[in-house]
Amino acid sequence: MIRRHLLLGALALPAASQEGLRVEVWRDPYCGCCEGWVAHLRQEGFAVTDRVVPSVGPFRRALGTPSDLLSCHAARVQGVALEGHVPAHAIRRFLAERPAGFVGLSVPAMPIGTPGMEVPGREAEIYEVVAWRRDGSHTPWLRMRGALPV
Repeated sequence: MIRRHLLLGALALPAASQEGLRVEVWRDPYCGCCEGWVAHLRQEGFAVTDRVVPSVGPFRRALGTPSDLLSCHAARVQGVALEGHVPAHAIRRFLAERPAGFVGLSVPAMPIGTPGMEVPGREAEIYEVVAWRRDGSHTPWLRMRGALPV
């Protein structure tokens, strides 16, 4: 019984200990899906600074986002770069694991069903959350449908 409680407590710890993580977002003033993603992060307990900017490009360059991983908005949390509709689950897992050599996460393009890209009547697509290194090389890291891992 004690082991079970310890295990359940350990599983709950990463999400609970990361509540209130500060995420800084840079987005275009005319993009409604970005607002949906920001709302998803806030609902998941992240403290979001939402910066509406005339061009996201300079922030992407500063974050080192590879050009083939671009989506519609950029963000940063605890030194980790984010591009596109990366779900809160993936962010928390990445921050808990801190895979060696990787500096950012992206959901390239804009898959249907990702947080902020929900479409009533349409099933969420299965998609990859991609992790990238400082040199721009990258690899699929986590397979998701909607906001949850597959």
